[in-house]
Amino acid sequence: MRVPYLHEVFPSLSLLYPFSFENDFVLSWQPEFCAESMQYAVALCALYCILCYSGRHIMANRSPFDLKWALAGWNLLLATFSFCGAVRTAPFLIHSIYERGLYHSICSEATDHYGNGPVGLWVALFIFSKVPELIDTFFIVVRKKPLIFLHWYHHITVLMFCWHAFAVRSASGLYFVAMNYSVHAIMYFYYFLTAIGYRPQWALMVTIVQLSQMVVGVAVCTMSVLYIRQGDACYVDHSNLKWGILMYSSYFILFLKFFIERYCFPQKRTPTKKKTQ
Repeated sequence: MRVPYLHEVFPSLSLLYPFSFENDFVLSWQPEFCAESMQYAVALCALYCILCYSGRHIMANRSPFDLKWALAGWNLLLATFSFCGAVRTAPFLIHSIYERGLYHSICSEATDHYGNGPVGLWVALFIFSKVPELIDTFFIVVRKKPLIFLHWYHHITVLMFCWHAFAVRSASGLYFVAMNYSVHAIMYFYYFLTAIGYRPQWALMVTIVQLSQMVVGVAVCTMSVLYIRQGDACYVDHSNLKWGILMYSSYFILFLKFFIERYCFPQKRTPTKKKTQ
């Protein structure tokens, strides 16, 4: 049975859901498309890796592009998109946990739980948004900024994991979608502010929120394993679950390393000597 949409449970929220394209959305061809195109997603990630390093080689002897306002606009676009997605998915997930419990929110059949209506649309948009998000790296390469392992590794693994999770209709997928939307809304807004020349004082908070996302990701995957071992019905693909645990664990280690290097033991900048005339 389909889980009621949030504005059906709380009619007073109907004003916040005025669009029929959201309310009438029905999951149909999207998971099958991801299942049939999985090899193309892998090929895209391989091409992305090649372009990352060939792009750095091409830019080696060239001056960096500025692209200040293009970068600012891109980050603001992603921040706005992520905020809209968070507003549509996070409250639904919180209400689902409160009303039906943790087990239902993690293990219930995905299509009935979060596959249709506003939340279903924004879950689908989330999956396919992982492709244009690769454009982030274009700005790093052409502006000749450091391209760290965490950046490109995160992009390719998220894309492949999400593509596969959607293809198998992972029951716990809503957790990952709601968390990622919420974190990206904060993160990309921070990037927008830095792009226009304002350096916010809450960079530490962004990293802590990112680390927290990885902890919750591992916890949700672990709970899925526990429910399965108890013999409870849990609509989670076992291979996707294994990759989820490995992925979120690796993210936690990498983000923790970044956190320690950036905030606990920051490298001191050596002052450059002025040349004598």
